[in-house]
Amino acid sequence: MRRRVMVCACCIAIIAGSLAFLTSLLKPKYMGDIIEGALIAEYYKETTDHDVIFIGDCEVYENFSPITLWEEYGITSYIRGSAQQLIWQSYYLLEETLKYEKPEVVVFNVLSMKYNEPQREAYNRMTLDGMRWSMSKVKDIRASMMEDENFIEYVIPLLRYHSRWNELTEEDWKYLFHRDKVSHNGYYMRVDVKPAGTFPADKKLGNYQFGDNAYEYLDKITTLCKGNDIQLILIKAPSVYPSWYEQWDQQMVEYAEKNQIRYINFLDLQEEMGLDFQTDTYDGGLHLNLAGAEKASKYLGKLLKEDYGLADHREDGKLAEVWKEKQDFYYQMKADQEQDLEQYGYIRKFHEE
Repeated sequence: MRRRVMVCACCIAIIAGSLAFLTSLLKPKYMGDIIEGALIAEYYKETTDHDVIFIGDCEVYENFSPITLWEEYGITSYIRGSAQQLIWQSYYLLEETLKYEKPEVVVFNVLSMKYNEPQREAYNRMTLDGMRWSMSKVKDIRASMMEDENFIEYVIPLLRYHSRWNELTEEDWKYLFHRDKVSHNGYYMRVDVKPAGTFPADKKLGNYQFGDNAYEYLDKITTLCKGNDIQLILIKAPSVYPSWYEQWDQQMVEYAEKNQIRYINFLDLQEEMGLDFQTDTYDGGLHLNLAGAEKASKYLGKLLKEDYGLADHREDGKLAEVWKEKQDFYYQMKADQEQDLEQYGYIRKFHEE
């Protein structure tokens, strides 16, 4: 009887191990061209708390540098951003984050207010797959799923990714059991320059009113912050495309006034920040490059310091040691990217010896 039980247990262990191996092999690694899918999971490696948490889409994780906030003001921050992060995803990420820490300030980028319904599974996955399992993740999945998605495929990813076996690359084997660090407290670095060009004329919309679902989750973010004595700042990041309509902007102005929170449209502050979209963007004005992100961060940091009284932690030995390591990684990546541009004319994602 004991032998039969042991054999059965071994068989179960072998099956479970095989399924775990296959899942790890077949799941996208986000270590190649689409590294944005790796951003959410990196948060869980943090060992210290943060004064400021950013939530939102690419307009936060490409436009603001936590390293600059630390170097200039001693402010600790983390960007919990992901590609096309929808507002309910921002809410549930914030809800989850508050189980780990309670920041003094939360910064939310409002571009996602234009989306009232789920958009694409690929973007859902880049946010949801990286989250640890919790009720926040469960609710986030249910709020985000497209009609043709199934909840069980998030629980058992192998059901979704089993067909990738004929698409496997060297990357899938290389990152089978580990991932490289790709961000700087959630910031995605690019040092290259592509000046802003001419954009299509703003498309006229039949209805400029943000949807009820978007407003419901903006209310949830506002309530969650107020209930935890956290200062909420709504921002429109300084990206000149896609369009940010005046009608949208006015809705955010009115919402902020009604709820007694702050709203900052950085598009109106480009001159004050010293931004030059001939030199401070890497993709023609959609996002800032490193030079632009550092300018935007210096401006925001000054505001956080003067108006919210955030402490300067640079004399804290423990934190200084942690952030020194982050700074070293930051400047090494900057040097690597600059060398790539000089040698190859483009930035390699990874630098193999």
